[in-house]
Amino acid sequence: MIERLAYGEIPKKHHIQLRGPDGALRWEECVTLGGFEDAFTICYHLHRPHEQRFADAAHGWTIPEKAPAAHLAKRHFRSQDLKKGGAPIDARIPLIFNEDVVLGVVQPDRDDPVYLVDGDADTLFFIHEGNGTLRTMFGDVRFGKDDYVFVPRGLLHRFLLEPGTDQYWLSIECHGGLHVPHQFRNGLGQLRMDAPYCHRDFVRPTFEGPRDEGIRDMVVKRRNRFHGFTVPHSPLDVVGWDGTVYPWAFPILAFQPRVSSVHLPPTWHGTFAARGALICSFVPRLTDFHPEAIPCPYPHSSVDVDEILFYVRGNFTSRRGVGPGSISFHPSGIPHGPHPGSYEKSIGHTRTDELAVMLDCAKPLDPTPAALGIEDAGYQDSFIE
Repeated sequence: MIERLAYGEIPKKHHIQLRGPDGALRWEECVTLGGFEDAFTICYHLHRPHEQRFADAAHGWTIPEKAPAAHLAKRHFRSQDLKKGGAPIDARIPLIFNEDVVLGVVQPDRDDPVYLVDGDADTLFFIHEGNGTLRTMFGDVRFGKDDYVFVPRGLLHRFLLEPGTDQYWLSIECHGGLHVPHQFRNGLGQLRMDAPYCHRDFVRPTFEGPRDEGIRDMVVKRRNRFHGFTVPHSPLDVVGWDGTVYPWAFPILAFQPRVSSVHLPPTWHGTFAARGALICSFVPRLTDFHPEAIPCPYPHSSVDVDEILFYVRGNFTSRRGVGPGSISFHPSGIPHGPHPGSYEKSIGHTRTDELAVMLDCAKPLDPTPAALGIEDAGYQDSFIE
């Protein structure tokens, strides 16, 4: 996604023989997007990567479904109140969704016992709390608090948690893929100098060669169903790979915020793009410096966009009653803006220390029953002065 990487043993040219020291032929696997027209990675296995036997799918999270129709309203969901525990593959709780994205929360307390292949979506996690390792056949990606972690669609993986750490993740399933906004790249695909981050900010996989964890079970998610398989050999038997499809981590505090004389719209905080959605990062920054500036976000009617905001920490100047782990959902059709008193109170402030992740979504979003079960019932009326 960012640039081509190459690790381990690979032949001089793609689709030609690669043999080991004993003369055994390596098995080439092509991981391709868009059929064969888009990004791809080629890896080389010790064993045939396409041997799977049917098995029970004993793991998987709840597939999102719409909650009963409710009154159009601004909503606040307290994800802090959700059930905790389980492996990441089982602990994901979807809260808000449409056909493009599914936003949920994961609070696991143990390692994944099986490998997962999500054939439906790229997934971007935001690590609100916790540390661990994303293990894939392309290598390990270490992650920690305040990191985004990207898992490409179709990549075999599992999560390992740092012992003794609490885990609290935001998950964003992107059914049409995730990419760097096009305006951040030059004609060669390189990140531009005026992009809000650079190539050096991304944490690439650490590749050590073939690995056998003794795990032979895998679960494949496809068309919102989980399918179980067993394999005869370790699927982490890769001796080398090269390409542009791979997992990575990105620390949110590496995002470079823009500052203006007057308040900038949320698109200036855009970090990653998905089909029908823009993912934004609000990080500590200086506020607007016009002598008559109002730093607090202005009330607005976004007639084409539903907005989700995940609060991480800091001084949320436009809201009261929210805290770390709060999720606000502001649907199009009715204006939304700051709580009473916040607009005027922000005048004269020179910086904000807020940290938050936002999604602007083009298609209407629906809450799940799990979301309504943790709703702050007084949120809609809290905007009345």
